[in-house]
Amino acid sequence: MLYYFYEHFHINIFHYVTFRAIVAFFLSFLITLTLMPKFIKIAKKFKQPIFELAPQEHQKKDAPTMGGVVFILSTVISVLLTTDINQYVTLAIITLLYFMALGIVDDLGKVLGKSNQKGLSAKQKFIFQWIGALGISISLYLLKFDTHLYIPFYKHPVFDMGILAIIFWAFIIVSMSNSVNLTDGLDGLATVPSIFSLFTLAVFLYIIGNYKFSDYLFFPFELGSGELAIVAFALIGALLGFLWYNAHPAEVFMGDSGSLALGAIIGYLAIIAKSEILLSLIGFVFIAETISVILQVGSYKTRGKRVFKMAPIHHHFELLNWKENKITIRFWIIALIMNLIAILSIKIR
Repeated sequence: MLYYFYEHFHINIFHYVTFRAIVAFFLSFLITLTLMPKFIKIAKKFKQPIFELAPQEHQKKDAPTMGGVVFILSTVISVLLTTDINQYVTLAIITLLYFMALGIVDDLGKVLGKSNQKGLSAKQKFIFQWIGALGISISLYLLKFDTHLYIPFYKHPVFDMGILAIIFWAFIIVSMSNSVNLTDGLDGLATVPSIFSLFTLAVFLYIIGNYKFSDYLFFPFELGSGELAIVAFALIGALLGFLWYNAHPAEVFMGDSGSLALGAIIGYLAIIAKSEILLSLIGFVFIAETISVILQVGSYKTRGKRVFKMAPIHHHFELLNWKENKITIRFWIIALIMNLIAILSIKIR
């Protein structure tokens, strides 16, 4: 809508991505902050089923789940009101809504079945994640999006992936979706690292969407991709509104409806920002959580021994008697440091 005002009424301030990004941030923040208490009141009957083997402290939690529905929809509303809805923005909205819907199906299954073991099976969830991710990746390929692979701290593309980019992009989306989902186990643990990741990606997207900046900093230029910086800021605002109620002790959980969509959009934005490999820094906490699960399962199946007391790794620290707030804040610190290093790669190339 704001971009429409610029085009038809020549209100120049609405032309700037930075201005519309800030407007999107406040819009989604206020919408989430306003709607979340109402959602919590309605959703109190739908308590989050707690995994039976989770640490004892988790058994006391009784907050409702599916808070992700509120902050994802708030983001979409804000994006529709502030962006020039081009092909990249359209795919971002589809990514958010598809993975949110997948999460809703999973969450409702658990809630209605009153068990964390209900809902979609791991296999079903994985299949539907790949279907959505492949659809998005194929769309990007058909739009002739740049298929070159870039690595951090190096100016030039490494090689052209060609049609194999479809599989690679889908893998990035699915892996990030699962990684954020695994991380979402403590109050606020997935929320703040996601905010840091989205801010970093917004910086990269703004550069890539600006011809002068991308040329000066030796980044590939993608016309229209700068609008995705607005999507990132809208989601940051929505997540801060959610954090108001998700901070320890949480009044609401994001559920799979939030975590699956959040991870998927981080993966999608990283693809457009040509920062897939840089996700090792941008999404360091999420990837570390995933690696801890892979190591735990692999070690137990091959050696019959566990690497950690419990996986994902945040549970390991809980069983070492670290307080939940201490674990969460230390993970936030690590996420911030890694994202600052990722931002350094803009100039050190």
